[in-house]
Amino acid sequence: MSNKQKAFDNLTKKNQLADLGGGEKRIQAQHQAGKLTARERIETLLDPNSFVEVDRFVTHRCSDFGMEDNKILGDGVITGYGTIEGRTVFVFSQDFTSFGGSLGEAFAKKVCKIMDLALKTGAPVIGLNDSGGARIQEGVQSLAGYGDIFLRNVLASGVVPQISVIMGPCAGGAVYSPALTDFIFMVENTSHMFITGPEVIKTVTHEDVSKEELGGAVAHNSKSGVSLLRGPNDEATLMMVRELFSFIPANNTENPPQQNSQDKADRLDEKLKDLIPEEPNKPYDMKTLIKSTLDENYFFEVGPDFAKNMIVGFGRYQGRSVGIVANQPMVLAGCLDIDASIKAARFVRFCDAFNIPIVTFVDVPGFLPGTDQEFGGIILHGAKMLYAYCEATVPKVTIITRKAYGGAYDVMSSKHLRGDINYAYPYAEIAVMGADGAVNIIFRKQLKESKSPDEARVKLSEEYREKFANPYKAAELGYIDEVISPENTRAKIIQALEMLKNKVDQNPPKKHGNMPL
Repeated sequence: MSNKQKAFDNLTKKNQLADLGGGEKRIQAQHQAGKLTARERIETLLDPNSFVEVDRFVTHRCSDFGMEDNKILGDGVITGYGTIEGRTVFVFSQDFTSFGGSLGEAFAKKVCKIMDLALKTGAPVIGLNDSGGARIQEGVQSLAGYGDIFLRNVLASGVVPQISVIMGPCAGGAVYSPALTDFIFMVENTSHMFITGPEVIKTVTHEDVSKEELGGAVAHNSKSGVSLLRGPNDEATLMMVRELFSFIPANNTENPPQQNSQDKADRLDEKLKDLIPEEPNKPYDMKTLIKSTLDENYFFEVGPDFAKNMIVGFGRYQGRSVGIVANQPMVLAGCLDIDASIKAARFVRFCDAFNIPIVTFVDVPGFLPGTDQEFGGIILHGAKMLYAYCEATVPKVTIITRKAYGGAYDVMSSKHLRGDINYAYPYAEIAVMGADGAVNIIFRKQLKESKSPDEARVKLSEEYREKFANPYKAAELGYIDEVISPENTRAKIIQALEMLKNKVDQNPPKKHGNMPL
C-alpha cells in the first residue's frame, strides 16, 4: 500500500472516529433519554448538507488523572458553520457522549474560534447546550475557558444575534453564557438550568426540590423568565429556532429579512369594531387584535408563559419583520409590573439593536400596586422599560386601543419618548388616572360636604369622562398624530412603517449609558 493510500485511509478512519464521538453505547444512551446527538441536532437545525465543520480533530492537552490516555476527537463539542434558509450561521453543539459535554481548554478554544469568525463575518451564533459543566480534571483552565466565552458573548452582544438552546443539563458557571445571549430556548423534560443543583441546595438550605422543579423548561419559562421559549422535544425546539431566525437580520448593519406576502396592505377587519368593550375594566384578548393586523394573521410570540400581562413577539407587515409589544388586558388588567417591565425592556432593546421596527399596542391602567412590587423594586425595573423605549432609534408606531393612564402612558412608547407615529382609537382614554379615582382626589372636599355624595360622584365622574375619555385632548396637543377607526389598524400601521422605512435617528455620543439595572 502506498503512503498516499495510507494517508487517505487514515483520514477515513479519523473521520469515522470523530463521527462516533463518545461511542455507540453513549449514542444509544442519548437516544434512550429522548435526545438527539450533537451531530443530529446540527443536521436538524441547518439546511441539508450545508454544515462545514471546524476543528474536527481537536483533542485536549490534559495529562492529569489519567486523561492523557482518554482522548476523543472533537473534545466534546462540534463547531462550524452552515445555513438556515440560505443565510449563514455559526453553530456549536455540545456532545454529551464525549466527556459528558464538559468544557475544557481545547473545547473552549473551539467555541471561541467560531465566535470570533462570526463577529468578523457578521453572522449569528447558535449554541446547542448539553453539558456536564466545567471539566474538573482541567481545573482552572476550564474556568478560564468559560471566561473567554463570556467575554465574546458580551463583545458580540448587539453586533450579531446570539441564540442559546438548552438541550440537556446546564449548571454552575455554564449557565452564564446562555444568560448573556439574546434568546434562550429550552426542551421540556430533558433540559435543566441552575447555578446549584438539588443536592447542594438540600445540603445548604435543606430544601427538597427536583431538577425539573428547580431548573426545568416550565420553571424557567413561567417563573424566572430566564428562558422565554420552549419546545416539547429536540426536533420541535430546533424548528422554532429556525422560525425565530426568519424574523431577524444577520447583524446590526443589516435590515431584517423580507418575505413575500399576498396579504393586502389595505385589508380591513370590521370585527375589530366590536372587540374592545366600552367598559374600561372589562377584559379582551389583545392577541386577537395583534394577529388581525399582521400578515396572514401570524404572530410569533416570545415568552408566552412569563409575565402574561405583557405580550412581545415578532410578526410581519407587507413581508417586513417587526417587533410587537402590547399590554394584555386579560391578565392583571394589563398593568405593568416587575416581570412585564423586564420582559418588554429586553425585547425592545433587542429590536433596536438589530434594526427591527417596534409596534406597540397600549391598554394600560398603570403600574401594579402592592408592597411586593415596591419592595421588589418596581421603580427600578419599570425604569428599564422607560430607558429601552427612550434609547430606541428604530421606527416606533404606537396604538392606544382603550386606556393609557398615568406614568404607564408615558412608558408605553408615547410621543414623549420619541414615538414616531402615535394613533388612538376614538374611545381611547388618556389621563392621569381613571375617572372614579380622579374624582375622589380632585373633588374630595366637595364630596365630603355634599348631601348626596354618591350622586355627586356619579355626576362628576361623567364630567371627567367627557373631558378625558377620548383621545382628542391629546390630539389637540399633538401627542396623538391621528385618531383612527379600529378596522383600519393594519392599513395605518403599514402606512406609517412605509413612511418610516428610511428613518435615521441618533443618540448623543457616549461610551454607554448607565441603564437602571
